[in-house]
Order: sequence, then structure tokens, then C-alpha cells
Amino acid sequence: MLEKTKSQTDITALMAEIGRRAKAAARPLAIAGTEQKNTALNAMADAISARRMEILSANAMDVEAALAGGMAASFIDRLKLDDSRIDGIVEGIRAIAGLADPVGDVIAAWDRPNGLKIERVRTPLGVIGVIYESRPNVTADAGALCLKSGNAVILRGGSDSFHSSRAIHRCLVAGLESAGLPADAIQMIPVSDRSAVGELLTGLNGTVDVIVPRGGKSLVARVQSDARVPVFAHLEGLCHIYVDKSADPAMARAIVVNAKMRRTGVCGAAETLLLDSAMDRGLAADILADLSVAGCEIHGDNAVINLMPAATPATEDDWHTEYLDAIIAVRFVDGIGAAIDHIAQWSSSHTEAVIAEDPAVVERFFAEIDSAILLHNASTQFADGGEFGMGAEIGIATGKMHARGPVGVEQLTSFKYRVHGTGQTRP
Repeated sequence: MLEKTKSQTDITALMAEIGRRAKAAARPLAIAGTEQKNTALNAMADAISARRMEILSANAMDVEAALAGGMAASFIDRLKLDDSRIDGIVEGIRAIAGLADPVGDVIAAWDRPNGLKIERVRTPLGVIGVIYESRPNVTADAGALCLKSGNAVILRGGSDSFHSSRAIHRCLVAGLESAGLPADAIQMIPVSDRSAVGELLTGLNGTVDVIVPRGGKSLVARVQSDARVPVFAHLEGLCHIYVDKSADPAMARAIVVNAKMRRTGVCGAAETLLLDSAMDRGLAADILADLSVAGCEIHGDNAVINLMPAATPATEDDWHTEYLDAIIAVRFVDGIGAAIDHIAQWSSSHTEAVIAEDPAVVERFFAEIDSAILLHNASTQFADGGEFGMGAEIGIATGKMHARGPVGVEQLTSFKYRVHGTGQTRP
């Protein structure tokens, strides 16, 4: 085995110290009262609002570097902050403060014949490592969600959003300190060296309890491959919309355009459109034209090309591509059964939508598709913890263990059992 270089040794020592401090902070945080946590959250929101010029200045440095590096427009969109997005971050933190505190919540309670009274009670996970890429708002979302759920968190943002994330993090620490909570409850890895991620994935000598990756497919794949602690995986958002022959025409047109074009760079953006081959061809042509007018590039099968000759012929790659851009793959399918088959083959199990008025079609769609989020007559862009009333989310978990769908405060807890007796002994 090769010896570590001095810089690698320094990173190892740095990360071990971060883990130790997070573990120490997790204990008082787990028993902090709701009022104290909410005081800290509201102070964080106040600090972000008050220091917005500092945050926007830091963000401008990141955006300038990204533009100079030739980053794609979809990447720049995820990275860029403005007053409206700062307001959204502030509102998101305040919404989390307004949520019920999950810690100590009695999930279930029952009595045994021998007189024992048993309760299942929510409890924090402990220390959470969050690894994310270009979205600086995740710094605030993750920090606030972990605080509300009583967890310490170690944040590792992408190098592209380094300055923005650090500016937001300073506001989070100010909020913690003003409420008398340990500043180490929300730590941000202060270096962009990639070896720090490798150290975090080891679990830092048992101090990290779970890892949450939020980013592209390659990041998530690396985390799943290398992590030595449990992972809440947020895989790519290969989201589908199926328009049934029974769909309301005006609704279908509005939903499809919104699902694809509202924000193309988010994981809930629709990437594949499935059209019922029995639907009115005029409606299908209108939907395609609406997308084109909105600036969307269409990759279609032969039936789509016949309706829109300017469309690009689709290849097999289109059915498993998360574009995160103004591009959509479109094909005709023979009804709900064929739509379900296509989704089963190509979906990333993130989010799917059906536009239909036939209740039998909706029932099959909901019963037979096993993705984390299913929508009926609504845009896939609602695949968001804030829209679910969770205040915010760390990501959309596409796995099936522990957390699935938006990862909010409840999903960041585990549980323990409290058993009350009156002197019982086991025979």
C-alpha cells in the first residue's frame, strides 16, 4: 500500500477533526428543544436576508468562473442566485421553522397482554454527510433540515459553488450561535480537494451515520460505490409524462410545457413524453408545437417525425438520457400498458405523471409503476419537498430503504422503542 503524501495526511486529519466535532455537537442538538431550534432557524433566515449582497457578490465570482470555464446554460441556471432566489431560500428556512418537530414524536403505541406499554418514538439519525454539486441553495436547505430534525451535518458543496456556499454557511453558523447551539452542528468542508469526499465516505472513524448525495449520475454512482455508511441515493431524474387518449386537451398542453420548460435544469423536469397512439392527432400536434414554440428541441420516433418533420429522429440513447436542458424525447405508445412497459424499462424511479380522465387508466398507472413520486393531471415539476409541504428537501431518494421521495425532516429521523413496565420479569 502506497504511503499517503503530506497533503493527503493533512486532509485525513482535517476530516477526522470535522467528524469528531460533528459527533460532539450531535449530542446537545438531539435534545435541543423545538423553540431553541426554531430560534436558530429564524436567525439564519434573518442573516441570509441581511447579508444578501455578500452572498450575491460571492455567487457572482462562482458564476463568472463557470462562464469562463464554458459551463452549460443548465449548469449556470442551477448555480446562479438572484434576489428572488435568495428570498426563496429565506422563505424555505422559515417554512422549516414552522414545521412540526419530528424529534420525540410517538409514531405508534400499544399495550401487551403482560401490561408492558410500548412506544415507537422518532429520534435523530446523528451525523449526516451531504455531498452536492452546483446548487448553493442546498447549503441552506440541508443545514436547516438537519437542524430541525436534530442532526449535525457535514456539508460538502461543489467547487463550482464554493464561494456562494461558504457565504450562506456563515449565515447558518451565525443563527446557531445566536440561539446558543453549537456552531459545529453545521460544518462545511473548507477545502475543495476531492480527497475530502473520499474521507467523508469512509464514515470518519464511525462519526458519520448516513451520506446523502445530491448531484449528477457520476457523483451518486461514486458515493454508492465507495461509501462505507448507509446512503440515501438521489439518482438522476429521468421523469416521464404519459398523455392518454382520455386526457383533457387544454390541461395536457399546459402540463406538458410546464413539466418540461418551467425549469429544465431541475431533477423534476420531464425528459420523456409518451403519447397514446389512440389520441387525437391534432392534440398531439398541438402539444409538439407548444413545446417547439417554448424553445424545446424534440427528439421523436417515426410517428412524431410524421407530425413534426423538423424534429430530430430519436435513438435508443434518448430514452435513458436526463437532458437537464430544453430537449425532450417523444414517442407514441399503444395505451397505458405500453406506457407502463416503457417506464419500467427506462425510468430512474424518480417521478412519473399521467394525464388522463379515465379512472381505470389512472388506477393502473398508480398501481403498476414503482417510482418514488407519481402524479395525476399535474406537472412533474411538483416533485419537490417544498411543494409537498416539507419546507424543503435535501433530495429525492430513489431507493427503497428508509427514505423514498423527498427527503425532509421526518425522513432524517430514525426511531427507538420506549417500553414502560410495572415490575414485569420474563419467565
